[in-house]
Parts: sequence; structure tokens; C-alpha cells
Amino acid sequence: MATSDSSIFERFSNWATKFTGSSYAFLGAVAIVVIWAVSGPVFNYSETWQLVINTGTTIITFLMVFLIQKSQNKDSKAIQIKLNELIAANEKASNRIVDIEDLTEKELDQLHCYYEKLADFAEEDEDIHASHSIDAAKRNQDYKHEFFKRKHEEWLSKQKK
Repeated sequence: MATSDSSIFERFSNWATKFTGSSYAFLGAVAIVVIWAVSGPVFNYSETWQLVINTGTTIITFLMVFLIQKSQNKDSKAIQIKLNELIAANEKASNRIVDIEDLTEKELDQLHCYYEKLADFAEEDEDIHASHSIDAAKRNQDYKHEFFKRKHEEWLSKQKK
């Protein structure tokens, strides 16, 4: 699915992300620091000498933040698409989970608590292959609601007698 019409920035950021995460980049950074440290006596450890490394690392860090964020956004989007495909392909998975990344933090926390409860239910199952989907949990909740509603109505009718 690779396209040849990617922008210059896209190609550069892909290359830079791969390069800066490589052992060559790390060794290059170590070499720069060692050269800088060794050159200290030559420059009498002056303020300019210190400013060179401080300014250089600050600029590189500033630029890397944006490069890393772009890479992270792209990776995150690709992972979300892959997960959405798996959800869509699995007949037992709830399609309501697709695109939940647009929910608020509070809504995500509620879903997280819900899935923690499902994990607790799954731990109680003797069959490790048993699945608890949102749809199954909703059916269980509806059943319980109707059951307790009926029991409550029976109790109320007994109270009136």
C-alpha cells in the first residue's frame, strides 16, 4: 500500500525516525559529546565552549520532539486501523468499540472499568476460551434488570395483600 506521492517531509521524517533510533545515531551522539569534552582544555572550559553543547542539544531536542510526535501519531493511527480491522472481522467482537479513541477520558475510564469487570468474569470461567463481549454483557444486564424488576413487582403485589 506504499504510495510514491509521499511528501518530501514525509520521506525525510521516515528516514530521520529510523536513523535517530539506530545505533549509528547513538554512537554519533556519543562521539560528539566525547569530542566536545576532550576539546574543553583547548577552549579553557569557557562559557562559549559550554554554550555550544547546551545550544546544540537544546535545538536537537526541540526538533526531535516534533519528529517523535509525528512518528507516534502515524504509528498510533496504523495500530488503530489494524485493531479496527480485527474488530470488524471478528463476528463476536462488538463494532461499538471501533473509533473509541474519540471518546473523552472519562468515557474511556468507564469502558476500562467495564472491561476490568469482564476480565474478572473471565477469570471465574473454567473454560479459558469463553468470551464476554459487550453485547453478551448487555444481554446479561437486560436479563438481570427484567428478572429483578419482575421479582420487585411480585414483592410489591405481596405487600398489597
